[in-house]
Amino acid sequence: MKFSAQEEYGLRCLLRIGKFYRINKSLTIPEISQFEGITTHNAAKLLRILRMGGFLESERGQVGGYTLAKPPEEIILSEVLALLGGKLFEEEEFCGTHAGVETICTHNIDCSVRSLWRVVQNSVDNVLKNTTLKDLLGTEQDLQGKVDDIFRNFADIN
Repeated sequence: MKFSAQEEYGLRCLLRIGKFYRINKSLTIPEISQFEGITTHNAAKLLRILRMGGFLESERGQVGGYTLAKPPEEIILSEVLALLGGKLFEEEEFCGTHAGVETICTHNIDCSVRSLWRVVQNSVDNVLKNTTLKDLLGTEQDLQGKVDDIFRNFADIN
């Protein structure tokens, strides 16, 4: 199971811009490209997607660049990743795309693998919908504590 490069680098670009939110500084495509070690073409593509999705604003000119369109605590990671690439497991597509040489999967009626991926996706969704860009701007230890709390609450509900 992997996240796509677009999801990873798009999230990293957003995080990089978020680090400058409190001091009201914008970053240019070349700056972001250099900070994140990606090509300017790729950075521009990702920033355009994030801007069109409402997460970034851009300004042209000598002091232009990209800034967050809203505060980091209002940017929910599930929404960002949905824009950048979607889910790891799409139940509607799963059986059709994993049928092998058959037209329909031989496990279509009772599939423990599909159930596993559903549980994994629900867990990922739960963490992402309860995590904001502000959380990512904290320390790794703080984020781990938040994720642990999310899982505890999720376990209590189920």
